Amino acid sequence: MAKLVVVLNVVAWSGFWAFGYLVLSGGDGGSMDVAALLAAVGAGLGLRTWVWLVGQSRATGHAPAPTRVCPDEDLRRNEGAI
Repeated sequence: MAKLVVVLNVVAWSGFWAFGYLVLSGGDGGSMDVAALLAAVGAGLGLRTWVWLVGQSRATGHAPAPTRVCPDEDLRRNEGAI
């Protein structure tokens, strides 16, 4: 499943950059609206798959654990010390 999401991630970001370039370099017309819509879909899908992949890599142990503790946990831990 993760390999499928990786391929989808690459395709989505490629679409974002390709259609984003067309939007920025193009002229007038209805095709600009379609290109802008496809660029937005590519960015959204690319970001969503990237976040999923980061979560999966942390869950499976492929990514290092965060080095800092959440501030709430730090406060709860020090509550009893005062």
